[in-house]
This record gives sequence, C-alpha cells and structure tokens, in this order.
Amino acid sequence: MTPFVYFLILSYIPTVIGLSGFFGAYGVNGWKAYVPFYNILILLKIIKRPWWWILLFLVPTVSFIMWWVMLYQLYESFGKKNPLEKFIGALLWFVYLPYLGYGKDLKYSGPVDYTKVKRTWMAEWVDAGLFAVVAATIIRTFFIEAFTIPTSSLEKSLMVGDYLFVSKLSYGAKVPNTPLSFPFTHHTLFLTKDTKSYLEWIKLPYLRLPGFGKIKNYDYVVFNYPDGDTVALGAQNQSYYELCREFGWSYVNSPDKINIWTGEPFGKVTSRPADKRENYVKRCMAIPGDELLIKKSIFYINGKASYIAQTMQHHYIVRTKDGLGFSPKVLDKFDITEQLDNRTVPGALVVTLPYDKVEDFKKLPDIESMIPLIGDSGIYDSRIFPHSPNFKWNVDNFGPLVIPKKGMTVKLDTSNIVLYNRIITAYEGNTLEIKGSKIVINGIPVDSYTFKMGYYFMIGDNRHNSADSRYWGFVPEDHIVGKPVFIWMSWKNGFMGKARWDRFFTFVHSDGLSRSYLLHFLAIVAIMFGYNYFKNKRKEKPQNKI
Repeated sequence: MTPFVYFLILSYIPTVIGLSGFFGAYGVNGWKAYVPFYNILILLKIIKRPWWWILLFLVPTVSFIMWWVMLYQLYESFGKKNPLEKFIGALLWFVYLPYLGYGKDLKYSGPVDYTKVKRTWMAEWVDAGLFAVVAATIIRTFFIEAFTIPTSSLEKSLMVGDYLFVSKLSYGAKVPNTPLSFPFTHHTLFLTKDTKSYLEWIKLPYLRLPGFGKIKNYDYVVFNYPDGDTVALGAQNQSYYELCREFGWSYVNSPDKINIWTGEPFGKVTSRPADKRENYVKRCMAIPGDELLIKKSIFYINGKASYIAQTMQHHYIVRTKDGLGFSPKVLDKFDITEQLDNRTVPGALVVTLPYDKVEDFKKLPDIESMIPLIGDSGIYDSRIFPHSPNFKWNVDNFGPLVIPKKGMTVKLDTSNIVLYNRIITAYEGNTLEIKGSKIVINGIPVDSYTFKMGYYFMIGDNRHNSADSRYWGFVPEDHIVGKPVFIWMSWKNGFMGKARWDRFFTFVHSDGLSRSYLLHFLAIVAIMFGYNYFKNKRKEKPQNKI
C-alpha cells in the first residue's frame, strides 16, 4: 500500500468527515467538506480570515503551520477555550475533528477578536516564532535563498567556501512540488543520515511564477541535479546512474555492497522529486534551440566560438628544467590547487591554471614547455553523455548537439533515442519501449517527438574537474532554481578557516560586476521594509469604538 493510500485512510478521510460536521453546525452543506481546496475556502470563511491564505498552502513548511493555525482558530470559533485542548486538537486533528464534528454541543460562536484579548508572554513568543518561520520560509522559497558552493567545478569563478544569496526572482520562483516539508531543510532531516524531511502525500505540478528575465548564455545558474532523481543513500554525492554503469545495476541496488571508491556500503536506494534533488551551480553554455559543439576543448555555440571567462581553468602539461615540481610559494602565488604527475609523459606535471594566469606562469624561469592537455577527437568515453558507442564523444570533443526547445520536434530512431530517452521518460513522464526497430511511446509507435519543456546545457569553469552536462546531459527548465547574485562571505579550508576578504560582499557576474544584480537585491530588501512599514501603519490606526 502506498504512502498516499495510508494518508487517505489515516488522515484525509477522518479530516473531511469531521469538517462536514463543523460545516453543518455553521449552516453550510456538509458535502462541501469533501471538495479539496474549496473546503479550505469555507474554513477560512468560518474563522473570518482572508481567502488568499489558501495560497500559503503552496509553500513548504508554511502549509503545515497554516493548517494548525486554522484548526486552532476553528476550535475557538466553536467555543473551545482550553489552550491545551486546542493545541492537542491541532496536532491530532484527524482524531479530534471527527470527535468534535458530531458532538451534541457543537455550536458556532464566532472567532476570537484578538485585539480585545490580553495575551500571555508565552503566546506572544509563540506568535513571533511562527511569524518568523512563515516569513523566512516565504522569502526562502519565492525571493532569495542562502547557498554554499560545495564543489570545485567552478573554482576561481565561484569557489568552495563561497556563501551566496541566490535570487529566485531572476528567472521566476518555482512553486514547490512537495509543499509538506520540515522548516529550513532540503531533503534530509537535521541530525539524521537518510530520513526524508518532506512528505510526498501532496505533489504539485510544475509551475513557475513570473521573473525578472530569462536564462542567457554564460549566466551562472543554480539548479536541481537532474541525475538526482534516484540516489544511493550511502553515496549521495555521486551519480546513481554513473555508479550503476561502473559497478552494475544489481550490485549498486544491494544495500550491503561496498562502494570501492569510498569504502562505504551503497545503502538504501531512494527516489527524490525535482525540488528535493541536490542543488548544483554551473555556467549555462547553451539555451533551448542552440547548437552546441566542443572541438579540441573550444566551445562553439551556433557555429561561433563561445565566450571565455578569465577565471576558466584548464589542465596543462608542464615540463620544468630540473624535472621537479613547484614550490609552495609558486603554488600560492598562482593559486594552483592541483599539481599531479603525468602518467603518459614521464617527468612532466599536470597543472590546473585559470586562463588569466597562463601567460605569467609561462614566464617562470623553470618552465621548459607548457601545452594544454586536450583529448583526441573520435575517442569514446563511456562516462560522457549519452553513454553510447554511437556517439564517440569525450570532455574535449562533444557534439554537435541541438539543445531541445519547448515545442521543437525531432525525428527518432534506434540510434539517436539515447539522446532523448531520459527527457521522454524521467523529465516528461512518458513510457518508452524499443521493440526491434520500432520506438513505442505511451503504447503508440512513433518516429518523432515534440518536447514539452525547454532544456539547458550547464558547464563548470574548471573544465577538467567538473561533473556537468557533458556527463549527465540536459537540465530541464523545471529544475532551474535561481541565479547566484551576491557573495556575502568566503572561507578557504572550511567555515572560519582562512577568510577571502576580497570576496566578501561582492556581486556575482559572468566576468565582473553588474548593477542589475544589485537591483534584484534591493528589490528584496524593499519588499521586507515595505511589509514592516505598512504593518506599523496599520497598528497606528485608531480602532473603531462600538
């Protein structure tokens, strides 16, 4: 039996049965309690609260709080004054609602006028705490969210230890797919390893609110990890699908089997909805409708060489005159984080350098030769999307590939279906079968497909040390979270390690500072101050005396 069926039996059915009794005592037909969302509007009418409160049910965490608040006030509207009784009734509503709903003494007396009630200090603190949680959750969901750079895939551009504010307004905030979740968590509860912080009893379809603009080529973008729909809980920072290709599907799906990369068991395999997948940040190289080609590590968008960020990093094969590595002083000066022995060229090193420091590095007196480390074309790398020998692509030679656009139609055959099978099934919810030379979608043989969403191709600036779209393919538009706009602090070697003072309170841009990001930030601040201003003005209004 699925969790949703348990929810219907243990919660929803007794809830609506109980509400129908309250509705009848109020003078409304009891059958209206059985109509989802409409019953919430009736409930708001009974407790005399504005209809737009129903919109708060779309916000994670806030939905739980609002439901408890509304039940608390519903009990008060029917004469229940004992605080403990109301509190327990709000927590165990699926038991208490039907118990009260058909009681003989159920009479409507109207909601409490809190302006005429002297409240205890505890009630004031509870109200303040609930308001803080609700306000912070709304801001975090629809306006701006704090984010930490977890990996080095954008090293020298956005660095491990950068603490960012991510604007949800830039591209429009997503309405959460799973509104029932614990406050201030992403997918796992605090102090646990694998306990989900959300419930999947209610799942909402993809909906994005209007934003300030659209994703453009070379923008930094925060998004939910596309391969994160399935996760081995013992290896959450690794792609489940890459693990399966490496070790075999049955091996990874055995919880006790050991991941030889980490020495830990793979653990239980679970699924996650789109909004609860890991947050990644990359540079958007190609937008819907673009043709992407990578040739000898150079990106071409629609036939033109792409923009090169000064902070973009690349591997170089370096020979020194003495055959030794570089001193810590040199490594620190050029901020070199990788210095490895080259397995194919004896006596040489592989050094990772940003584009803007290459020429100065070449001038060091110990340098004998220095060439970019670039793979040959036509060499198949099984780690690279679409993981098929039909496409002999690697990190330095990839494509050409047209990025799917909403409404665009492509011809399908058994050789190119590997490019689109995850789009058709995992992202757009269809069934797909290959029967000989025929492709069957939703039970119907087809030779083409029309995309329902737009897709993006995301790349890390640390080109040879980045798990990005070259490995797992397209990023659907419903996975887009927002735009990183502001670094408020940055630490090297972990929080409270060595401070990078030059990065504190700086704005994020593809290659510098942009005032448009400042406008985003100021807009959010204005909303917050505006709310407080009108709230205080409302308090200053004289109350009408009877």
